[in-house]
Amino acid sequence: MLVNSDGDLSPDQYRDLAEFRRQIRQFLHFSEATAKEHHIEPQQHQLLLAVQGLPEGVKPTIREIAARLFIQHHSAVELVNRLEITGAIARTPGAEDKREVWVRLTPAGRAILRRLALAHRMEMERSGPELARALNSVLRHSRKAAAL
Repeated sequence: MLVNSDGDLSPDQYRDLAEFRRQIRQFLHFSEATAKEHHIEPQQHQLLLAVQGLPEGVKPTIREIAARLFIQHHSAVELVNRLEITGAIARTPGAEDKREVWVRLTPAGRAILRRLALAHRMEMERSGPELARALNSVLRHSRKAAAL
């Protein structure tokens, strides 16, 4: 996003950014409320999704999970501990290095995640077009500014 001649964004660019941020917050609010309705904390939902959605070949270590959630290692350990108590995840020794601890979803964890994922998919189908419009508006003004 480029700035105008006085080193600032235009009023339209501020409005676009504000609307895009509002759309993101609206989805996050939905996500947090839905997780709680399913008797799970939002960060626990994020951890389940991060583990299930790891790219092919990426090890499901606590270090990797912490990095993907942008949290400290000890915070990831605490989330794993709480999810392990509920039976949603299990720890297993690493495949090559037995000193490593890998995290995997249990059938109960997959069932929780599946319900949450379906609810989120429905919400994205409902609200996604507005979010995409907001993002496109931000990008459109950026392209216009770049062309000047």
